[in-house]
Amino acid sequence: MTWVIDTSHTTVEFAVRHLGLANVKGTFHRLSGEAEVNETDLTKSRGRVEIEVGSVDTREEKRDAHLRSADFFDAENYPTITFESRTIRERSGLRYEVDGDLTIHGVTRPVTVDVELSEFIDDPWGNRRAAVSVSGEINRKDFGLTYGTAVEAGRLVVGDKVKVQAEAELVQVAAVAA
Repeated sequence: MTWVIDTSHTTVEFAVRHLGLANVKGTFHRLSGEAEVNETDLTKSRGRVEIEVGSVDTREEKRDAHLRSADFFDAENYPTITFESRTIRERSGLRYEVDGDLTIHGVTRPVTVDVELSEFIDDPWGNRRAAVSVSGEINRKDFGLTYGTAVEAGRLVVGDKVKVQAEAELVQVAAVAA
């Protein structure tokens, strides 16, 4: 069955070190996605998410404009970030490892993320729902995001490692159509 992301109950966040000190956190406000979910064997499921780069928000407009610029995401030429799953492996209970292809800045690389699935429920309005918590880490330079300089003691203004966290609620399309 096909499921879609309920964007009003979904967040995609990232964190990257500034000067090797504090994590600067951000989120993307506009995204879409769908999954083909096999409830009896979740390892046979697959999904795709598309994020609008222009919706990046770090609570600092100058930084957000810089992130959208050619120095970083180059949102004008690469308006979306996409993730498409390839393989799902059960770890234990409702925990999985998902291998997929992540495309940022026009560069596609394989990544593995950890996923925890909720139970499947029927909500009070007759919709079939589930949720996923996703976490992972990438190196931004693997995707051509190389902006940055070293400062005191070799510390980077912008760290290379980016932690990604997402919370997504999915709703079954058949339920939405009804």
